[in-house]
Amino acid sequence: MGAGPEREFLSHSSHWGSFRARGTADGRIELRPHELDPEPYDLIRNVTDSVRHPTRIDRPYVRRGWLDGDRTARRGRDVFVPVGWERATRLVADEISRVYGEFGPEAVFGGSYGWASAGRFHHAQSQVHRFLNLYGGYVRGVTNYSLGAALVVVPHVVGANGSMLHASSTWSDLVGNCELFVGFGGIATKNAAVNSGGPVRHEARRAVRQLHESGCRLVNIGPIRSDLADAPAQWIGCRPGTDVALMLALAHRLIATGRADNDFLDRCTVGYDRLRDYVTGVTDGRAKTPEWAAGICDVPADDIRALADEMAAKRTFISVAPALQRAEHGEQPVWMGIALAAMLGGIGAPGSGFSVGHGSMGYYGNQPGLLHNPRLPQGRNECAAFIPVARVADMLLHPGEKFDFDGRQHTYPTVRLVYWAGGNPFHHHQDLFRLHEAFQRPETVVVHEPFWTSTARHADIVLPVTMTVEREDIAAASNEPAMIAMKQIVPPYAQARDDHRIFADIAAHHGLRERFTEGRSPREWLEAMYEEWRARARTTAPDPPPFAEFWERGSTEIPLDPAPHSWLDWYRADPEGRPLDTPSGRIELYSETVAGFGYDDCPGHPVWLEPQEWHGSPSAREYPFVLVANQPAGKLHSQLDMGAASMATKQRGRESLTMHPADAARLGLAAGDAVRVRSRRGASLLAVAALSPDVREGVVRVPTGAWFDPDFDERLCVSGNPNSVTRDIGTSRLGQGSTGQLCLVSVEPWHGPLPGLSVRRPPAVVES
Repeated sequence: MGAGPEREFLSHSSHWGSFRARGTADGRIELRPHELDPEPYDLIRNVTDSVRHPTRIDRPYVRRGWLDGDRTARRGRDVFVPVGWERATRLVADEISRVYGEFGPEAVFGGSYGWASAGRFHHAQSQVHRFLNLYGGYVRGVTNYSLGAALVVVPHVVGANGSMLHASSTWSDLVGNCELFVGFGGIATKNAAVNSGGPVRHEARRAVRQLHESGCRLVNIGPIRSDLADAPAQWIGCRPGTDVALMLALAHRLIATGRADNDFLDRCTVGYDRLRDYVTGVTDGRAKTPEWAAGICDVPADDIRALADEMAAKRTFISVAPALQRAEHGEQPVWMGIALAAMLGGIGAPGSGFSVGHGSMGYYGNQPGLLHNPRLPQGRNECAAFIPVARVADMLLHPGEKFDFDGRQHTYPTVRLVYWAGGNPFHHHQDLFRLHEAFQRPETVVVHEPFWTSTARHADIVLPVTMTVEREDIAAASNEPAMIAMKQIVPPYAQARDDHRIFADIAAHHGLRERFTEGRSPREWLEAMYEEWRARARTTAPDPPPFAEFWERGSTEIPLDPAPHSWLDWYRADPEGRPLDTPSGRIELYSETVAGFGYDDCPGHPVWLEPQEWHGSPSAREYPFVLVANQPAGKLHSQLDMGAASMATKQRGRESLTMHPADAARLGLAAGDAVRVRSRRGASLLAVAALSPDVREGVVRVPTGAWFDPDFDERLCVSGNPNSVTRDIGTSRLGQGSTGQLCLVSVEPWHGPLPGLSVRRPPAVVES
């Protein structure tokens, strides 16, 4: 008998790239990069064998203690009882009735972080928020973990209409115009693999090469040389967390040599006199000279002077990596970076200016889109209560306590029901053992998950959801040239269902199915969302094809603005006629508004504030290394941590700790040795040593994303998640952003056999 017809490679997408795929006879997936992507990233390999991985959740489960009436204890370490879908949806529906009926929406936290799918319909965050809004809303999280500090401080400095967070200078403006690119935190294009909604063309690596080829000199300022690896670059290996001191010294040199652009400062900014007086020491008696900064940053004063002089002489672009603002006082490097660019006078000019993000996300630097992409309507949230998203553990541990945020004081609500669909807080939150304690407080935790992550293991009711390759959707990302039809590649695993169906079935218990679905099937929703976008697209582009033709083709063009853009070029051209929506209408180097908040950890202009944990801290004697917990190269966040690309970055199944060979020699360590990393939190992690001169001495790097695998008795994560040891505090009372990038640690050899990894297999299950 001859072989059957060969299966077709179907279009699909993910947050780390578009691809074509087909199912195999053994239940795996075979894939190849999408033909529209000239430089695909290896991360797409993580999909290949994940669909039938042992950690897939095969059916609904309920935590045994919760069924027995123990509402809180043993989350994260309990056994689970399998139940049918009808019982599972009834249990969730009853909890929703109880909590909303007795306590209202202020008792429900709608947790979701939006990264579960590139699809615009099966977008878990949109689905869970649409669902909870049927009942009056939910406590929401504002800002995000990636840019928490910047999202708050930037509008105070340049207004919402001037923000560079979603309207940055394009690569097409920089290439051929920029003469000097100064990257605080480098240009880590491994991070640019990712674009929420599904990247189509990966541009960043090629753009960095083109910058170099066009004659631009690249400077990487930070503790890790490989943060700028796509082209030759000068590495200035400053101490972690000291970038603001270095920026202030550069500013001092501009003032001392008369190179500050006073015309631009007078025409386009306010508050420069206040900042100048601080930089020169008039305010506090301490001039921020290169010699002053050299002692803080461990960068020679002559090198600082030389860089400042070159920046003043050339068309200079300053980039601050988002990682810098994921640290204590994270608002300061962003604000001071803007101030330094303003002093150079290049903001809005070709090849010059400032950004937060080039190389950190796929859309930064791309040509901007001309209209919004399709999205699922979420309805109206009637609940006023919210938290800064990185303060979730504080909310659960301290209900009723006050917290400051962006000039106002708020109260943490008393949350009784946590509903989490999409995202893995036991990856991206800090001090995970503290988060474990916080998750013991709610009365019920419901989680939608495809895999037995630590978040699923901390749930009371676990509902198995499909992966994107098991359903249909539409991928459309910011500043990308095409929309991708995400076709179903393989059938759903076991009893897994998509979020939309799960929510519709729960809503049916309350007579709300039709309100939630609007009478549409998922395919009908895709067509409706596409046709709504198509009607808008007709005003800016040639008529896009109707849905059926788009679906058959597998993609359609998204209109982009083809012109080069420099951030704030429109404002520079006419600051009086087209003002920023700051109180002054200008770039606010000193903000009366922020000063009026009275925050000692974020005053009215950028300043150098010593972190609690850095090389100069008293605790540095016991914890002599600065841990840099940066983004992983083999995956997005913790997604598909068991995938091929992710596992290729590990050693013995655990994350690698990279350190300088000289530090390793002092500790008696060799490459491949197991190490234990401890912090002041009383927690630790296991990792395997890797040695590289590209990491500054006194610094160790452990990428985030390992699935949290805790030994609770030892307070030890055996898989190597660095957020086991990081600090759970806000950047400041202004932004309350995440501070997970840096902390002090000790490193010691691990003697004896390594403990097993339980996170690669399901938790214990008992029949009811």
